[in-house]
Amino acid sequence: MVYLEKQTKITSATQQKQSYRYLYLLVFTGGMTTLAIELSASRLLGNVFGTSNLVWANVIGLILLYLTAGYFIGGRWADHSPYAKTLYQIVLWAAFLGALIPLVARPVLTTAAVAFADLQAGLALGSFIAVLVLFSVPITLLGTISPFAIRLAIEQVEDSGKVAGRIYAISTLGSLIGTFLPVLFIIPTLGTIQTFLLFAGALYLIGFIGMWREVKIRALRWLWQPVLIVVLALVVLSGPLRPPPDGRTLLLEDESAYNYIQVQEDERGYRYLLLNEGQGVHSIW
Repeated sequence: MVYLEKQTKITSATQQKQSYRYLYLLVFTGGMTTLAIELSASRLLGNVFGTSNLVWANVIGLILLYLTAGYFIGGRWADHSPYAKTLYQIVLWAAFLGALIPLVARPVLTTAAVAFADLQAGLALGSFIAVLVLFSVPITLLGTISPFAIRLAIEQVEDSGKVAGRIYAISTLGSLIGTFLPVLFIIPTLGTIQTFLLFAGALYLIGFIGMWREVKIRALRWLWQPVLIVVLALVVLSGPLRPPPDGRTLLLEDESAYNYIQVQEDERGYRYLLLNEGQGVHSIW
């Protein structure tokens, strides 16, 4: 009997340790995804609105505002429902809505690009604001992860400072990876929208595995979310971001490490190299 009790305690301690490690992995991925979305957001908007300090200030300022709301809501939410299942539900919704951002923003940005070409400032400004609002819910949900994880990880008040410091350190380390990896490699290689989908997909996978650990086969009910993302991606990403004006044909649309690029050809055979918002022509040949 003593042996069985000892084995039960060892098993319980091992499972708890594994649970904490998975919680740290979740926090790391959440921090990485948050900064990856922020950096990708500036590129998503820069393709149409340019990369001025005004664009950067709006992106950074609003992301910080959404994170502030997330930290506040996450702490209260964790006290109200301190269960791992609740945290994984939040993560799944955050990843799903994060993946939706570029897909919903695509038609809005296309409208804004046309408005820029026609010098319709009001419509362009409205599109800019609409895209920024799209980030509100997913970023707020991402902000809830760290305070929620702290609430789940703390067993004794004496360890609360150490636990909180460890979780925020892991989250910040993930944010560091999420800062450089998209900018230096993934965006130039895959593109902005694909970067959103990649990081949101990684977070979704971590959240789904965590949900499976909690509720087993009932986790399958969440799979409608990635299926919907795939369907929307196939529909939304079929056309160009910025349609060429009348009299021109789009020859190339691509992204480099620094710019969104279009090559257009007019009826006389002249070709135009346009960068980012396309208000100026970089080259004609």
